[in-house]
Amino acid sequence: MAMAVGSLEGRPVVVSAGSGSDDTTLRVWDLATGDPIGEPIAAHPEGVVEMALGEVDGRPVAVTGGYDNAVRIWDLATRRLVGEPIRLSNAERVDAVEVGEVNGRAVVVAAEGWDDATHKLPVRVWDLVTHEPFGEPMVGHTDFVSTVALGEVNGRAVAITGSVDGTTRVWDLATRKQMGDPMISDSGVGHVAFGRVDGKPVAVSSDGDENIRVWDLNTRQLVGVPIPTGHNRGAMTVTVGEVNGRPVALTGGGDENGGGAVQVWDLRTREPLGERMRYASWVGNAMVEHVDGKAVVITGDGDGDVRLRDLSVRMR
Repeated sequence: MAMAVGSLEGRPVVVSAGSGSDDTTLRVWDLATGDPIGEPIAAHPEGVVEMALGEVDGRPVAVTGGYDNAVRIWDLATRRLVGEPIRLSNAERVDAVEVGEVNGRAVVVAAEGWDDATHKLPVRVWDLVTHEPFGEPMVGHTDFVSTVALGEVNGRAVAITGSVDGTTRVWDLATRKQMGDPMISDSGVGHVAFGRVDGKPVAVSSDGDENIRVWDLNTRQLVGVPIPTGHNRGAMTVTVGEVNGRPVALTGGGDENGGGAVQVWDLRTREPLGERMRYASWVGNAMVEHVDGKAVVITGDGDGDVRLRDLSVRMR
């Protein structure tokens, strides 16, 4: 359920995490060979919910949020915990984690989840190096925040948050203030990703009504109409990338036959690109990366596997 792609000692790697009591580890894989790098890391006592990659003093780190209501930072070269865990308050788990930069400072943005939706918990920001809070939290959602993405709008570092309250909101990370009105969906927002289409910043959100929506982040207006994904019970993941010069979105989840599927969408036309890619189990993570000059889709699925498929030929 948690996966990220980065670099370690010049090698492209994928980092995957177990999300249940049967596997609470963090594992690093060489993307070129598919081989594990080093020993697994015992990340959180009850599993990892979300993860992002970043750097601390030039060293690659994994930042994980778990069911123990903590954010932990791991040195990927040594497999050691960096500093003490960052503890959140009044929550049962960390639902969203992202790593970015504000005015030259590396930061962690995290949202906490809980069972009692009457609590209005904020989205918090910490300095990645010192683990100290970075200004005041971001408050505005009326239900728990399920997803966070980071990007840049008009030269300003922003956080984009999606919530069960059916809104997607844009925040100035330097001031922690909301930028403009919220973007409103017909149901709760499960995932959001930042991207650009012809130079314009956009957010792509997946919603409980099995659609994805593309939002213009300058105007905070919907681009076109909602796109029906066809995923059983909605898209479990959405990400943005580029294939053969085209901006694309990937959605992953279940399909009508009880297995899993990934679909690639052209963000200019909002039309599907190629046939759906089928999997034996649901797909909880999907992303586009370039390995050895080829565009590939990397997935994490319900079987506990990380898989790579070549997109360069498929999308011609």
